[in-house]
Amino acid sequence: MDKLLEKKSILVVGAGGLLGAKLVLAILQQGAKVIATDINVELMCGRLSSLGVDLENPSLICSELDITKEVSIKSFFSDKNQQIIDGAVNCAYPRNKTYGKHFFDVSIDSFNENLALHLGSAFLFTQQCAAYFQQRKKPFSLVNISSIYGVIAPKFEIYDNTSMTMPVEYAAIKAAIQHLNKYVVAYVKDSRFRINCVSPGGIFDHQPEVFLEAYNAQTNGAGMLRVDDAIGSILYLLSELSQYVTAQNIIVDDGFSI
Repeated sequence: MDKLLEKKSILVVGAGGLLGAKLVLAILQQGAKVIATDINVELMCGRLSSLGVDLENPSLICSELDITKEVSIKSFFSDKNQQIIDGAVNCAYPRNKTYGKHFFDVSIDSFNENLALHLGSAFLFTQQCAAYFQQRKKPFSLVNISSIYGVIAPKFEIYDNTSMTMPVEYAAIKAAIQHLNKYVVAYVKDSRFRINCVSPGGIFDHQPEVFLEAYNAQTNGAGMLRVDDAIGSILYLLSELSQYVTAQNIIVDDGFSI
């Protein structure tokens, strides 16, 4: 039986992150070549290695890429030595040092900077993926990562008795990414160029027990997701199984957003 992504070449941006690193492993296991990129190649390679990824695998290329810099993105896609890319996943999560404050503590400068970093880089990367497709006119599937909080209002009560909150920047950015996808798909208007979103629920990262219990009560029993739980939907969107699925958002949250 053929693997899901046999003979494809997939670019993963933010491959040193929690989701990105696991995704690199999963895509390799599905028979694709992977171009794994991050702003810090050393840290990315360390995380990939810790997951059991063979860094000497001929199907893996590790490369530096700063998704917030226009010159970096454009240079990457214009590299004449670059192998053909059939799809991409943007797992990058750029943010400033004051990101994540409570609503009334967020300054306009910090808010604008985070929008520029995260939403701006999502726009830039999506734009350059579209430009790359326009040059090649070969099938290309882009998956951007949104969130349940790009779909519904935060359930602030689950943060009670913790120092945590749901950052306003995050909600604004993740909602905007979903509409950005629709805009670009409508603009390019070619069945061979697809952009979709996956919106995971909360992902477990050793949050306080009181929060985990409150979050779990809002789901159908699974509670916080493992990173792996969002990967199947991403692989589906990269594959030919989703050939005419475009500008859609797949929510993976065990009922949290119901």
